Amino acid sequence: MKKVTSIAGVLIYLIIAQGCATYTTPAAGVNINVLTDDNIAALLKVEPASEFPARIAVARVQASGYVSRTNAGYGKGRYSVITTRDIEDETDFEKLNSLSNVGGIAPLGRLLLPPTLETLKDLRISAARLKTDMLLVYTVDTTFHIEGTPLGPLSLVTLGFLPNKKAFVTSTTSGALIDVRTGYIYGVAEATGRQEQRTTTWNEQNAIDQARIDSETNSFKKFIDEFTRMWPEVAVQHIASNG
Repeated sequence: MKKVTSIAGVLIYLIIAQGCATYTTPAAGVNINVLTDDNIAALLKVEPASEFPARIAVARVQASGYVSRTNAGYGKGRYSVITTRDIEDETDFEKLNSLSNVGGIAPLGRLLLPPTLETLKDLRISAARLKTDMLLVYTVDTTFHIEGTPLGPLSLVTLGFLPNKKAFVTSTTSGALIDVRTGYIYGVAEATGRQEQRTTTWNEQNAIDQARIDSETNSFKKFIDEFTRMWPEVAVQHIASNG
């Protein structure tokens, strides 16, 4: 009898544990503007120095200590760098590489990054080691909503017994194109994606995280489209000034 009771207790525990599974929303993006190491007066004096066709280094930055179910940030300090692609695919970067006056696209890997990341100058130095002319740095900020109530970064969501309510995930990808040599900002781009579902579909960690991935992927692809619309103006303006 004791054995049967013990088995029953284990089964009840497993059912409760499964029903009370939780999901932690990932950390936030990072405000790229605050990562500059220059004051306003110094920024106004900065001039572009890139040559064309321009080689562009690419880096995704997130909050310090960023962790999701599919990725983790590298580096300590004011921000971290995501070096593994989970919402991007090769076609996104092929689209950038195919633009006129782009001489190549190069992702920043861990081997080139310092262990402590404080300002964008740290990324510019790494980009210089790749012999690139520009740095495209971007971040993704994702918010979960249930019936219009936002769940901020690192919020705990209890899964399994969520009521049948309207839920959606909103992701915004924002970035800046920066001169590696001088820190001059050629332009900025931003795009938002959204994934809408019912909370009853969020019955396990994989399901809710897939909603996040879909939202962030959609946002990033729209960001690439925004960049491709911005790039011709950047190239025409600065090729003419260099000429």
